[in-house]
Amino acid sequence: MSEASAASAVEVAALQVTGVDKIFTGKKKATITALEKIELTVAPGEFVSLIGPSGCGKSTLLRLIADLDTPTTGTISVFGKTARQARIDQEYGIAFQQAGLLPWRTVTANIELPLELHGVGAAARKARSAELLSLVGLSDFAESYPDQLSGGMQQRVAIARSLAESPRLLLMDEPFGALDEMTRERMQTELVRVTAETGAAVVFVTHSIPEAVYLSNRVVVMSPRPGRIRDILTVSLGSASERTEQLRENEAFFENVSKVRELLHGEAPVGIRGVETR
Repeated sequence: MSEASAASAVEVAALQVTGVDKIFTGKKKATITALEKIELTVAPGEFVSLIGPSGCGKSTLLRLIADLDTPTTGTISVFGKTARQARIDQEYGIAFQQAGLLPWRTVTANIELPLELHGVGAAARKARSAELLSLVGLSDFAESYPDQLSGGMQQRVAIARSLAESPRLLLMDEPFGALDEMTRERMQTELVRVTAETGAAVVFVTHSIPEAVYLSNRVVVMSPRPGRIRDILTVSLGSASERTEQLRENEAFFENVSKVRELLHGEAPVGIRGVETR
């Protein structure tokens, strides 16, 4: 690749959302504006969390990025492709609050499902599922069934499945929301490690301020409906290897949690966008 081509490749955003509005039409043609004037860029390998009050459009935005719905106005591109083309090309993987595993398929068979649907051969599927099971620490449970696993283990399988086709972008909608606090914290640490190893960019929806701060390079704070981006806080808490359980007791961690809370309540001064907190 030439230097010019390499530079061009580096400049392509993992996600570019430009001027996006989403308006739903209800009964008697009444309209509800879910999202308004959304502008967001996510760099390759970056972890970005979306946080805001219930009903502010976080999950709606994720659905638009995933091509599960279409914007009323504006554009969305994933690695320079339209959302639709990115979906066709398997540029992203998706994980939801519920693991959504098929109970009649083993852990291995659940992970292999996306590959099977896209015609990948049995040997290649087996090798990829074994690699992902090792990545999420579940190699000993390859032939187990979902009902034999804990909630946290099921979510690890769901994350492995979302990584099956080596996506460059992960879309995650409160994947740990149904877990108890201890399991949730362990899964957060696991996710930091997995995404660091795969190099995937992540857009992560959450209602938890500490979760957003612990996981993210940047936290996008959204306003009540109609959902707008109120502000974006850059979080500087070190590399993936430095984001350990001890980080949760770090003063800088608490400072960032406080800043996000202030932004959510509209108490922080205007202009905090992009300011690094160390």
